[in-house]
Amino acid sequence: MRAAIIEAPGKVSVETVPDPTPGPRDVVVKVAACGLCGTDLHILQGEFAPTLPIVPGHEFAGEIAALGSDVTELAVGDRVAVDPSLHCHECHYCRIGRGNLCERWNAIGVSKPGGAAEFAVAPVANCVKLPGHIDVHDAALIEPLSCAVRGYDVLSSTLGAEVLIYGSGTMGLMMLELAKRTGAASVDMLDINADRLATAVKLGCSRSAANADELETARGWDVVVDATGNAGAIQDGLGRVAKGGTFLQFGVADYATTAVIEPYKIYNQEITITGSMAVLHSYERAAALFATGVLDPAVFISDRLPLEEYPAALDRFKAGQGRKIVVQP
Repeated sequence: MRAAIIEAPGKVSVETVPDPTPGPRDVVVKVAACGLCGTDLHILQGEFAPTLPIVPGHEFAGEIAALGSDVTELAVGDRVAVDPSLHCHECHYCRIGRGNLCERWNAIGVSKPGGAAEFAVAPVANCVKLPGHIDVHDAALIEPLSCAVRGYDVLSSTLGAEVLIYGSGTMGLMMLELAKRTGAASVDMLDINADRLATAVKLGCSRSAANADELETARGWDVVVDATGNAGAIQDGLGRVAKGGTFLQFGVADYATTAVIEPYKIYNQEITITGSMAVLHSYERAAALFATGVLDPAVFISDRLPLEEYPAALDRFKAGQGRKIVVQP
């Protein structure tokens, strides 16, 4: 089969590799679409160096092509979306229900071969069968949506909150769509990319700007979400949280990124600073939401490219062009 390979930091190509074979409780998925994500750039930068070389791609969906010997829940031809999370189910964090913090954490497309290929292996437990009205080529959006659902689980957002989101890429836009549906009084969006910000306006954000100084607010925002991972945005956002408010680190920052906090202010104003990591008990809920039309794939997916163009797709994503970019093997 053909597959994208991140061979070493900064080096990616599309090669012919052996077809995968399923274990007893695995399936082989014929990949219909695989989304690109900031995590893929971190892998390319070598921040998961022990896993290289790797077939990337943790956002994917497709059709069951083969079954392991002990699989009875699915059939060849079923269309599925795949939760990439691979938890050990044995460590302390798995035992207390926090599998996304697993001490032996793995993920398809991060530390195990992923969906940027014609075929990919996944445990049957990680597959969610898709209803007939969903286009399987759109269903790669379910994984990032499940991360956004996890983000709102962490926020426990209250009705009437005023929300500020840094970044109107795919994840920021998903956080916007969920904020609108969790009772936010307003959702303001920030981005220096005018094209991406225009999409936030199209989706109905309350206000948009390149800089928070352009937005008037008396007290700051009840909820501030960083969906960029950018040090400057994070630092600015920490200073925009209203008294009693919450800052959510949702974007994936480089390992070396730092920000300065003011401990007295956190104490005196009862500010919460928290984070949201990947997927936790949120994938099937995201699939259910997706089936109701919570996202418009025509808006969220800006580019559909063949697998052979995976290196170019990464370059396009890194340059901040488009929204969700998917490859279709």
